[in-house]
Amino acid sequence: MATLQINGQAMDIGSIDPSTPLLWVLRDTLGLVGTKYGCGIAQCGACTVHLDGAPVRSCQIPVGNLTDQKITTIEGIAAADGTLSKIQQAWIAEDVPQCGYCQAGQIMSATSLLQNNPNPSDADIDAAMSGNLCRCATYTRIKRAIKVAAGQQTATAFYNAVDEKGALV
Repeated sequence: MATLQINGQAMDIGSIDPSTPLLWVLRDTLGLVGTKYGCGIAQCGACTVHLDGAPVRSCQIPVGNLTDQKITTIEGIAAADGTLSKIQQAWIAEDVPQCGYCQAGQIMSATSLLQNNPNPSDADIDAAMSGNLCRCATYTRIKRAIKVAAGQQTATAFYNAVDEKGALV
C-alpha cells in the first residue's frame, strides 16, 4: 500500500506498479480528472501539476519516485472554502478558455510563475508558459490573465464581473 501527498492530503494509491505515470494514478485511481492527458510525451503541458511547488509533466513521472514529495493538482489550488485563486479568477475574468482542454495545465504553470515571480515581465511570462500549448491559440488572453492576477493590469471591463468565489455575476 502506497500513499502520496496530494493537495494537502495523504491519499492511498494501493499497490500500483511504481512505474505507472502520476497522470494515470491521479485520473484513474484517485478520480482527480482536472489534470488532462494531452500528448503523453511531456511536450504539450496539459498534464502539468506541481511537485514541491514546481510545475512538472505528470504523464512522464513514475509514482514510485514520489513518496516524499508534495503534489498539487488543479483541484488543489483554490482555497479550502472554494474561493478561487487570483489566477483562476483572472482566467474567468479574461474569458481565457475556448475548448478548455489545456487550461488546467496552463493555470498550473501560471500559478507557479506568480508564486516565484509576483511581478513577471512579458519575457518571464513567455518563458514560463512556453511549455504549454493551446490549440485554440488563446495566448494573448493567457498573458493578459497573468498580468491581471499579478495586479499589473485591470481586468477587461466586459469580463470583470466575478465575485470572490470566481463565479460570474
